[in-house]
Amino acid sequence: MISATRLQRVARPAARALSQSAGPSRVLVTGGTGQIGMELVPFMRQLFGADAVVNSDIKAPSGARDGNFVYCDVQDRDNLARIVTEHGVDTIVHMASLLSAVGEANPTLALSVNTRGIQNVLELAKQYQLRVFAPSTIAVFGPTTPQDETPDSTIMRPTTMYGLTKVHVELLGEYYYNKFGVDFRSVRYPGVISSEALPGGGTTDYAVEIFYDALKHGKYTCFLQPDAKLPMMYMPDCLKATLGLINARNDCLTQRTYNITAVSFTPEEIAASIKKVMPSFECDYKPDFRQQIAETWPRSLDDSIARRDWNWQHDFDLDSMVEDMLVKLDAKLSKPEAAAHEETA
Repeated sequence: MISATRLQRVARPAARALSQSAGPSRVLVTGGTGQIGMELVPFMRQLFGADAVVNSDIKAPSGARDGNFVYCDVQDRDNLARIVTEHGVDTIVHMASLLSAVGEANPTLALSVNTRGIQNVLELAKQYQLRVFAPSTIAVFGPTTPQDETPDSTIMRPTTMYGLTKVHVELLGEYYYNKFGVDFRSVRYPGVISSEALPGGGTTDYAVEIFYDALKHGKYTCFLQPDAKLPMMYMPDCLKATLGLINARNDCLTQRTYNITAVSFTPEEIAASIKKVMPSFECDYKPDFRQQIAETWPRSLDDSIARRDWNWQHDFDLDSMVEDMLVKLDAKLSKPEAAAHEETA
């Protein structure tokens, strides 16, 4: 077990200085049991109240029963409309999406879920005067995009179905804003690192896997090259950015989709940061197909417009994120139920 005293630090708050504007009164979160949704829903309930946030997905949340959860397939507009009207929703946080790995395995389904879902959400927003937050991703960029300090407005020629559909989300949301006055907002998430959601095999998931293997085995074999630099963000900063834009005054916004980032680093750099806490940790490298995907993505993002328009500021740098991740995962893996799960896996 990692020494707790070695890892002690004063955690920066996940959301300090959110916008002073009035938040939504009744929120529907689609895809609320996903990697980000599973942490976003309780975070929003802390801010707005438990009854103010309706959680929804095609699968029920794990753990304790959620009394404010409803089944919702975003491809079914009639059911989505029923949920909106029955619960008095004024804001939809549209997290439902098939991500890159699943999208490449089943591109037809990804195309349907990711494009019909946002179309249904925006149509209901037009009909019922709803606000919409629907995140995008660095996967909207491609090999012809400038890779260093990638600006908000640039070439978007993605190579995956996931990236293609997120370009659709951005442009359709902007169209509904300009044509119908729908309050649509989006951020492009970088790689998001979480101590709660398990890694799912994605290109940026090495930055989560490395912590599990460091604590369990003291070593890690990375599927990217040591110098594969990518923009990243710790989950508390991801939640802060999401709520920061949702709560921002509309008259402060100069565009509908914003780059956000916290820190860009390489596998070599995160391994070195872990070694500061665990000197015996070792990392080697065996790049696979995900290295080619990483080479099409930005190495760093320019998020200066988000910082100017709605005062976006990240709290965690590489070292503080590493320390916090090791503390949280060490406690998580030390629980009896975690050990029992590992034995039966």
